[in-house]
Amino acid sequence: MKHVILGNGPAGVIAAETIRKHAPRDEIILIGDEPEPPYSRMAIPYLLSGSIGEEGTYLRKGKDHFAAQKITLRTGRAKSVDGKKRAVLFDDGTTLAFDRLLIATGSSPASPPIEGIDSPGVHPCWTLADARKIMGLAKPGAKVLQMGAGFIGCIIMQALASRGVALCVVEMGDRMVPRMMGVGAGGMIKRWVESKGVKVHTSSRVEAIQKNGNALSVRLSNGVKVDADLVISATGVKPNIGFLQSSGVTCAHGVVTDEYLQTNVQGIYAAGDCAEALDLVSGKHIVSAIQPNAADEAYCAGMNMAGKTMALRGVTQINVLDTLGLVSTSFGEWQGVPGGEHAELSDEANYRFLRLEFGGDILVGANSIGLTEHVGVLRGLIQSRVCLGAWKDRLLQNPLALMQAYLATAQAQAAWGLKAS
Repeated sequence: MKHVILGNGPAGVIAAETIRKHAPRDEIILIGDEPEPPYSRMAIPYLLSGSIGEEGTYLRKGKDHFAAQKITLRTGRAKSVDGKKRAVLFDDGTTLAFDRLLIATGSSPASPPIEGIDSPGVHPCWTLADARKIMGLAKPGAKVLQMGAGFIGCIIMQALASRGVALCVVEMGDRMVPRMMGVGAGGMIKRWVESKGVKVHTSSRVEAIQKNGNALSVRLSNGVKVDADLVISATGVKPNIGFLQSSGVTCAHGVVTDEYLQTNVQGIYAAGDCAEALDLVSGKHIVSAIQPNAADEAYCAGMNMAGKTMALRGVTQINVLDTLGLVSTSFGEWQGVPGGEHAELSDEANYRFLRLEFGGDILVGANSIGLTEHVGVLRGLIQSRVCLGAWKDRLLQNPLALMQAYLATAQAQAAWGLKAS
């Protein structure tokens, strides 16, 4: 059996190693499109901050790891996939046949249509090559403007701040982390960031970037002009699925998969940031672009590619973010559901916030800031979709009674299930 894996990030590597463990004689080819060993993009901020060197980003530290696993590494960018002929065409004109294919191509930065976006000194922060350029410009005291204050943007912002730059952040949304946090939580994060010396413009966008001597002049939609030595584009990402256009593989926002991570084409699977899987809370197929979900999907896909039938239980939208020392979390349908109720608690002085979202008597989502002791309980209640009964009304009155609600409902339900069996 010949397995071809497109994408050598965490999902691709985990799938390759899973296949090798359960199919020791099969051929495995792991393909990346960068001239680097397999590495983690999530480690790049730690590289920028100086916490690690480049080797610290590598997914496997041993130089002979993949050779010892008999996993062939190859560099190339897929141009198209022929589902009927079972072959991948690469942009260098070569083709590669497969028996089973995993699409783990991840995502790429979305480049906004801005005048001057291709100017020298304007960079995304997505690859090791990007990181090298940024480190050359983000010296202490340098003026840096960052476009985007989403989840990834906040992680990059923290790394830049640690380098001692003068930082300005521009976000189109009316708050920071708008795809993870509601108005109350996102506003609190903005106030925290500004208290740390970062200038933040929300409800604004970059309209133009112009060269101004050795620096850049950036015009914002709110009329403000900002001088910068470096501009970082962190305005979101999009799944790398364009090469599948004529493949026969069904795609929506990402590659649509079933519970076995298989696509509609027999023998072709998908995992990671380019794949859509079932969300346990909403019951919908979503791209859940966080590494724990990517790892679970990759393991499941690898097992099935190796002939070991395994169904994925589903993914959950969970985000935990450290923004300049302030920890925030987002779970499930944090924005609420039609007809649902919510409870909110806000302590502005101490930067503590909690909002619970209910659908009937089920906790379906939550936002929290500065309340890390409740993370496990929130996840347990939302993932289990336990009926809270009278505890819903208690939580509406006191959102901090989460542990008592969990012990009285989720754990009681589990104990009853064990007794019934």
